Amino acid sequence: MKKTILTMGICGLFASTSVMADEIETAGDIIQIAIPLTALVATYTLDDPEGRKQFLWSYGSTFAITHILKRTVNKERPDGSNTLSFPSGHTGSAFSGASFLQKRYGWDVGVPAYIAASFVGYSRVHAKKHDWVDVGAGALLAVGMNQWFVTEKLDLDVGFMPIDKGWHVSLAMTF
Repeated sequence: MKKTILTMGICGLFASTSVMADEIETAGDIIQIAIPLTALVATYTLDDPEGRKQFLWSYGSTFAITHILKRTVNKERPDGSNTLSFPSGHTGSAFSGASFLQKRYGWDVGVPAYIAASFVGYSRVHAKKHDWVDVGAGALLAVGMNQWFVTEKLDLDVGFMPIDKGWHVSLAMTF
């Protein structure tokens, strides 16, 4: 039930964001914050302190590496405004949240989060702040950090039932 509510929240956020031509960049700016914020809130809602720690490590690493690369690579933005184009921080932020949601809680919440994160990447290219290489690098970096730091959440149920000559023990794992 909580996953359904989380999925509906992600879809509702994406659907309710106005995406008229002049507002695509603004929508991307909002969604790049909303997805990782949704991931962080999910760790509280689902009472997942281990997931919260993993999220903070993966998100923090993505952020730090992104900003080190921006200042090291010095790639000019397509609009010529500065040399902080590579990799896309907005896309890295969005994909960090989406990748966390998918890996920790499953594809049913991951798919809408990835769709919304992909829109953020599109919005950065549309605004001429990045090209597709910058966006792809930000996404890959974020997914990589989540692969490194995040584990699937396993729900383990153990059941005991008395039988004639002892106990029947059952083990069910959901992942």
